[in-house]
Amino acid sequence: MNHHISLLSLLAGALGASVSASAADRPNVLFLAVDDWNDWTGPMGNSQAKTPNLDRLAGRGVTFTNAHCPGVYCAPSRTAIMTGIHPYTSGSYADQTHMFNHPEYVGIQSWFSENGYGVYGTGKLYHHMPGYLDLRGWDEFFVRDEQQKRDGWPMGSWDYGAPLPEKWPVSKLYDPTKEYKKPPSHLEYGALPNAAEDAMADTIRADWACKFLKQPHDEPFFLAVGLYAPHRQNYVPRKYFDLYPLHSVQLPVCKEGDLDDLPESVRRPKLNRKKVIHDRLMELDEAKPTLRGYLAALSYADTMLGRVLDALDENGHADNTIVVLWSDNGYHHGEKTHWGKHTMWERTTNVPFMWAGPGLARGAKIDATVSLIDTYPTLLELCGLPPNDQVEGVSLASVLRKPQDATDRSVVVSGAEGMHFAVVNQSWRYIRYGDGEEELYDLTKDPNEWSNLAADEDAYAEVRQTMAAHLPDHPAKPGLGKKSRTAKLVIQGEDFRWVAVDAKSDKKGNNYRE
Repeated sequence: MNHHISLLSLLAGALGASVSASAADRPNVLFLAVDDWNDWTGPMGNSQAKTPNLDRLAGRGVTFTNAHCPGVYCAPSRTAIMTGIHPYTSGSYADQTHMFNHPEYVGIQSWFSENGYGVYGTGKLYHHMPGYLDLRGWDEFFVRDEQQKRDGWPMGSWDYGAPLPEKWPVSKLYDPTKEYKKPPSHLEYGALPNAAEDAMADTIRADWACKFLKQPHDEPFFLAVGLYAPHRQNYVPRKYFDLYPLHSVQLPVCKEGDLDDLPESVRRPKLNRKKVIHDRLMELDEAKPTLRGYLAALSYADTMLGRVLDALDENGHADNTIVVLWSDNGYHHGEKTHWGKHTMWERTTNVPFMWAGPGLARGAKIDATVSLIDTYPTLLELCGLPPNDQVEGVSLASVLRKPQDATDRSVVVSGAEGMHFAVVNQSWRYIRYGDGEEELYDLTKDPNEWSNLAADEDAYAEVRQTMAAHLPDHPAKPGLGKKSRTAKLVIQGEDFRWVAVDAKSDKKGNNYRE
């Protein structure tokens, strides 16, 4: 593919050739992304989720147990990880596309391409909707159906002939008498026949990656594999549901009145959501089946990751490959009476972040706070590539080699609405909303974030001031985006572009073909 390379990337490749390590000395990169996977893994201390392949990866590398996503929603978090630029710098807080608002940003795939790597990808690495895949820099980007290319490269899993349950929706949240044109997504789950596994989108993507790893490669490669699971809908083969008998599923502990100490502007919408979702799940006795669906999807995704890791081992690449695994954001299953993501709390922001490869520590855990914005600069240093001066975050290469040298720091997480931010470290979580309202949690005494201390201005004034000092001074305004009806997607054959549009003239935010 390798089209739309920016001038900056071309110049960087030319200038970097003299300072980079020789191609023969460079490690490969296996870049693994999962979707909506919270901190429920064995290496991060969760005993309910069955993830033997993540356990195996942890044993051969480093697990950051206190890693946080750059944004609390899919599109901005992935944009930040792939560009190395915070949402508060790019203005990509929700559905904005950096290719449109900031075409000068050089994605990690383009940087590797222009510095001598073969660059290959598949699956959900950016937002899954049409028009969000950055097409620049890839030698090949695999999709399971050629029609996807003509539809703006969507990366969802439940279309283009993917297997579905015989009857849907399954969740009792949905009206069984209503006729749905397609399966509703939120908190929907269902068991597929075991024989359907080979036809599932993530299985096809994992199989393609395995075939790639079986091929000889004359140049170092950057292979990116994005799984859609455990993103809703949680449709996976029955054998993964069978791993979690319903009687064994344990719901997170909730505190009665947990939302009472929130700022009023936050409390009202959270209480409304609680009534519609959390309370309804409890009334229908549907909370455990819903959680079971998520757990089953975790184990399915873990199995697909295991296939790729097996192929890496079996074909002699493991000794010279940096593996990094990350999730774009976490997910609540009743914690703080919330089901879903988008919050500024722990269950949304804390995500798996695992590394393995030559020269890195083995079987190590690092509790120091880090951000996934650190992925880009870390990979450049580990692979001996020139730095990209646009990139924010810090390289973690030194602590990956010597975990004992890790020190804690405060990291910033951007909210999906823009102008909402959380600052997190080992001891505290400080949240400031766009209207100036605040939350503050002492994580050493209150890991569940049940007691908002922000109202006690005198006792915690110094803590609030220290945490607030990490907030961005001049956060970017939200860029143009489709949902705000200020941009439209124009599909041109197997390519696409975004253009500005008068919101009044296109109230539906339609896509266009040329």
